[in-house]
Amino acid sequence: MNPSPSPAPTPALRIFRGLPPPALRRPCALAIGNFDGVHRGHQAILARVRQVAQERGLVPTVMTFEPHPREFFAELHKRPELAPTRIAGLRDELCALARYGMQHVVVEKFNERLASMPAQEFIDRLLIDGLRVKWLLVGDDFRFGAHRTGDIALLRANAERHGFEVESMDSVTDHGQRISSSAIRTALAVGDLERAAELLGHPYSVSGHVIHGQKLGRTLGFPTLNLRVSRRCPALSGIFVVQVHGLAPGPLPGVASLGVRPTVDDSGRVLLEVHVFDFSGNAYGKLVQVEFLKKLRDEEKFVDLPTLKAAIEDDARQARAYFASSHLGQADLATSATDRISS
Repeated sequence: MNPSPSPAPTPALRIFRGLPPPALRRPCALAIGNFDGVHRGHQAILARVRQVAQERGLVPTVMTFEPHPREFFAELHKRPELAPTRIAGLRDELCALARYGMQHVVVEKFNERLASMPAQEFIDRLLIDGLRVKWLLVGDDFRFGAHRTGDIALLRANAERHGFEVESMDSVTDHGQRISSSAIRTALAVGDLERAAELLGHPYSVSGHVIHGQKLGRTLGFPTLNLRVSRRCPALSGIFVVQVHGLAPGPLPGVASLGVRPTVDDSGRVLLEVHVFDFSGNAYGKLVQVEFLKKLRDEEKFVDLPTLKAAIEDDARQARAYFASSHLGQADLATSATDRISS
């Protein structure tokens, strides 16, 4: 699979928590949706928005929602198991939207007020008054407003009265399967990183700032970079072969644990721990991106620390073997010791 080409550089992204203030409202080309993962289907939507914005002198804009509407309703009805896992955190989502040419992103808080807002009020208050929409692109199954009563027909009826255009886009498919966030979550849940990468258009990754941990890895001989992960993210867990970006000119090979660490922690907190091979130094506070290459195994609760250490040693051996047998590892494993980092 070839990575998607990066679009040309665009002006810096402006992020609005809610509608932009009146002084910053500009006529826009708008896409609405939950862009979790910014997968190939989303990328097609963003490319179309960017194209129309360039042709018509509009601001390429996205409206998205936080939390995910399904997460809101799951909490409202006290059914947390119905809330979807997140493919990406909000930071990664916003970075991807900027990378694909969006200039304004409106993060609308999905709460009771928005959930109960009539569809016509959604159009009048948010789209026309709040965003000055001139061209709107939505997915083929887009619904909005209280009880999901709003649809493309209602948008088009309003478009005629208020002077904007509405376009819908069919789902993008891959080998006959609709590319969707749900399909990617399924692939990640079973550890199928290759399929997830096909649907995303790039390898799956998680970014975050390196934080202080318990320093247990040092006592076991495997110092780690620690990244805190949102409670609804990620959509996968286990032990993985990874490479780390952001600490050296090139990616650095390693092995990672993503999950709740059942042997040493009973809090249920999700943590990403990465052991970068043959490196030492200070990485605290740095923003890194961890790219997942292969799943080695699921998380396990071991009887004691010596058993845990033996499992980590085996994981590291498998990860080193992966890099030794692939083109990824040859240059990376030869990185100069002057670039050493870990926590």
